Amino acid sequence: MNLDGFSMRPLTLELEKFLVGGRVDKITQQNKANLTLTIRQPGKTFLLRISTAPQNPSVHILSKAPENLPEPPTFCMVLRKNLEGGRIAAVRQHELDRIIFIDVDSIGAGGKIQTFTLAAELIGKYSNLILIRDGQIVDALKKIGTNSSRVRTVLPNQNYQMPPAQEKFDIFATDIEKILEHVKAEDLRLDKAIMNSCQGFGPQSVRETIFLAGLPTEIKISELDAADFDSLKYALIEIRDAAKNPTPCMIVADAGKILAISAVKLNYLRGEIRTFETLSELLETADEIAGSYVPPDKEKFSKLVNNELRRATNKISVLENELAAAENADDWRIRADNLSTYRYQLKDHADDEITVANIYSEAGEKISIPLDRRLTVAANVQTCYKKYDKLKRSTKFITEQIELCRAEIFYLESIAHALTASTTIADIDEIRTELIAGGYLKESRKKSALSKKPQPLKFIAPDGTEILVGKNNSQNDRLTFKIAAPDDLWLHTKDITGSHVIVRSSNVSDETLLLAAEIAAHFSKAQGSSKVPVDYVQCRFVKKPSGAKPGFVIFTNQRTIYVTEREGLEKFLTAVAD
Repeated sequence: MNLDGFSMRPLTLELEKFLVGGRVDKITQQNKANLTLTIRQPGKTFLLRISTAPQNPSVHILSKAPENLPEPPTFCMVLRKNLEGGRIAAVRQHELDRIIFIDVDSIGAGGKIQTFTLAAELIGKYSNLILIRDGQIVDALKKIGTNSSRVRTVLPNQNYQMPPAQEKFDIFATDIEKILEHVKAEDLRLDKAIMNSCQGFGPQSVRETIFLAGLPTEIKISELDAADFDSLKYALIEIRDAAKNPTPCMIVADAGKILAISAVKLNYLRGEIRTFETLSELLETADEIAGSYVPPDKEKFSKLVNNELRRATNKISVLENELAAAENADDWRIRADNLSTYRYQLKDHADDEITVANIYSEAGEKISIPLDRRLTVAANVQTCYKKYDKLKRSTKFITEQIELCRAEIFYLESIAHALTASTTIADIDEIRTELIAGGYLKESRKKSALSKKPQPLKFIAPDGTEILVGKNNSQNDRLTFKIAAPDDLWLHTKDITGSHVIVRSSNVSDETLLLAAEIAAHFSKAQGSSKVPVDYVQCRFVKKPSGAKPGFVIFTNQRTIYVTEREGLEKFLTAVAD
C-alpha cells in the first residue's frame, strides 16, 4: 500500500519543511530495500527512511531508530562517502511523478561545494535509489543493465535519464478547464479518462474525485452532460485544494487490513478512518500494520527450513513403505519352510512357481511360491531365508529412522515457528547460529562486534506478574534453564510446536494461569485454534536430556489446561508488553 504521485506532493513539502538545511550525520541500511539517513537540525534529529520495497516504497520520517545491518553493503558505503557531513539543499518532486529528489551539498576536494542528488524512484517493483552528480550516475541500489531493460539502463558513470514521461497534466499547475477538455476527448470510462488526464492520480485519487462529483465510477464519457462536467470540475478543484491543506488518512477494514492511504480524506471507501498529524506518521503506521520490515536472511532461512521439512516428510513416506514391506517378512519364512518341506518332491530348474498345501494351514489351504529357475530348489530355500533375515533386521532400523525423522520434523517446525516470530536482526542471528550448529547451513559469518543477546518477550499480567516468552529455541533454553527460577511456572502447548512460556511467580492465580496458557497457545503453531491443550509445571520438573537439540526438553508432574484465545488477545498483549 503506497501513496500515489498526487499525495506525494504534500509529502515532499512536509519533508522539505523538516529537512532542508539539516546536516546528514549518518547513513545506515536495514536490509536490501531500506536505508535511513540521520539528519541533524538545530535542537532536533530526524530519521529519514527511504524504502524501495516493491509492495510499499516510500520516503518518510521515522519516530524511532531502526535496527541496522552489522556490515553496511557497498551502496550504503558509497552514500556515506559522498553524503555524510553534507547539508540538505532541497527536497523536490519531479512534477507529480512518484520520484523525489534530495539534493545534498557537500565539501569536495579543494574546499569546493559539490552537489549530489539522491533520486528516490518509488514506482512499485521498479523502485530504485540512485546517487547522481552533475547529471551522471555515481551508483544505484539496483543496477539495471541491458539484459533487464531495453528502455532505460541504470549503471554507474552513465547519464541519468528520467523514466519515460506520460502525457498528463499537473493539476496544481494546469487550468482545470484544460484538464476537462482532455477528459472529454477520451472515449473511455470516466475513471480511466481521469487517470489518463491527471498526472500522479492513482486509483484512490480518481475514485475520490468521482465520488465528490456524485457520479458513477464506470460511467462512460459519452454519457455525461454539461451538468456532470460542471460537477467534475468542482470535484477536481476540491481535491486539489484538499491536498494543499492535507489530512493524512488511512482506511482500515474490520479485520485490520489497510484498504487505502492518502494525503486527503477519502470518503468513497467504507471502513474505519484514521487520521494523522503528518504523512510520515501515516506511512510509518502503515509499515507497522503491513509488517513490511523483514530482517535480512529471514526469507532465505524460511526457504531453507521449508525445503528441509519437505525432504524429511518425503523421507518418512519412503521409510513407511519400506517398513510395510519389512513387516511382511514372515511371508518369506513361510515360503522357505514350505519349500524345505516339499523340496524332495520337486525337480531343480523345472518350475517358475509351485503350488502346495501350506504346512501352517490347519484347513489345508494352498500356497503359491514363485521360484527362480536359474537356482536349485535348495538355493531357492536359502534365498527365501536370507530375504526373511534381511527384512527382519531392517524392521528395527527403519523404525528407528522413522522416529529420528519425526523428531527432525518437530525440530524444524520449531525453527519455522521461530522464524515467523522473528522481527529483529539479533533474532535471525540466533537462528543462523542454530542452523549452522545443526548442519543445515554451511556458512560462517564474518566476525563482527558482539551484539547484545535479544531478550525474551515480556508481558505484565493484570495482577502485576511477569510472563516471559521465548522467540526461538536458543531463547527457550536460556529462558527455561538460566532465567527462570525453580519455583516459576513453565508452560508449553501439548505436543504442538510453540514457545516456552514462564510465569515469574511461585503462587500463580487462576486468572494469570489462564492468561499465560492463552499466550502459550498464541505463540504456537495452534495460534487461533480453540481448546488448545497447554501443559504447565514448575520449572524444577523440566529437564534437558544430554545431547538434545535446542529447545527440546522433558518434564514430569505436569497438568494440562485447554484454552481458547480470548477475543482481542493480540491487542491486549501489545498494550501490556513491557
